Amino acid sequence: MKIDDLLKKETFTKEDLIYLLDCRGEEQNRLFDRAAEIKAKYIGHRVHFRGLIEMSNICRKNCFYCGIRAGNTNVHRYTLTDEEVVEASRFAWKNRYGSIAIQTGELNSTDFVNHIENLLDKINSATNNELGITLSLGEQTEETYRRWFNKGGIRYLLRIESSNRELYAKLHPNDGHHIYDKRINCLKMLKRIGYQVGSGVMIGLPFQTLEHLADDLLWMQEIDVDMVGMGPYIEHPDTPLFQYRHELLNISERFNLSQKMTALLRIMMKDINIVAPTALQAIDPLGREKAIKVGANIVMPNITPGSYRNDYKLYENKPCTSDAADDCKSCLEARIQLIGNEIGYGEHGNSLHFYRRNRKRLA
Repeated sequence: MKIDDLLKKETFTKEDLIYLLDCRGEEQNRLFDRAAEIKAKYIGHRVHFRGLIEMSNICRKNCFYCGIRAGNTNVHRYTLTDEEVVEASRFAWKNRYGSIAIQTGELNSTDFVNHIENLLDKINSATNNELGITLSLGEQTEETYRRWFNKGGIRYLLRIESSNRELYAKLHPNDGHHIYDKRINCLKMLKRIGYQVGSGVMIGLPFQTLEHLADDLLWMQEIDVDMVGMGPYIEHPDTPLFQYRHELLNISERFNLSQKMTALLRIMMKDINIVAPTALQAIDPLGREKAIKVGANIVMPNITPGSYRNDYKLYENKPCTSDAADDCKSCLEARIQLIGNEIGYGEHGNSLHFYRRNRKRLA
């Protein structure tokens, strides 16, 4: 089957996806062109900001790929004060970002749950309840998710990192705290409560195959996510997976594969939100712009106070750690406009897929 015929299909088999993930040259260009067509038709050329607040790098988990894993004693641990989080939120509000995303390591103590609940009240009070709020705070109980949802945290990102059970097990210790089924159940809980639900995977991991990535795409379609954050695996020297660095795809291949994953997901799930991840810019200075051109429509400018950014290193060579929030805004605005897109200032940029899915459910 010719590439153009393949790209016109409404549904893809695993074999189709493997072929497309492996395509090169002119076939790859056709894939990217098709994704751009789909994005223009269903999403348009508007990009939405999520002001990223990396609130704390304290984590109880020990994922083998992550630079802030609990077992890494080389990390300077921190937690922003409520005043710092609220001030960052006010910056996003005043600059009409429309939304923020609050990210921490995974904690689930009573104090942590209460703290987030109270903090959401403070943010809403300081911003006239006008900010869209995404939370990325790991696995929690259903009661906790409901409490945070009721305080206005209506979007939640919980990445699976790999939908393959065997590969998932290789990425996490067998200690009772890293359970594949628990993570899946949390995603189901979030959807049941009414969140706009996001997940995502890493691309170019050790032990990962194109078959795994094809399955990841089909899994995201099956679980019917509303938003996706995924990007290239970039190794960190203070992690167990670093020992496999010589077996990895080279960094440019991981970048290219990430672009193809973004393009394919846009074609498969036409109206979801897809993040152009900062990790792409760690590889290519125009990485985020290239992702936008092939399907991404969300960008996350870092508005964490600058003195903390170097301590939230999930991977090495994290970009923009020294940029002031104002500089980051101006830079991204210019970059996005240069590729023919505009920023949806003052808009939450909620998932169109979420609304379509819920209209169908309520009909």
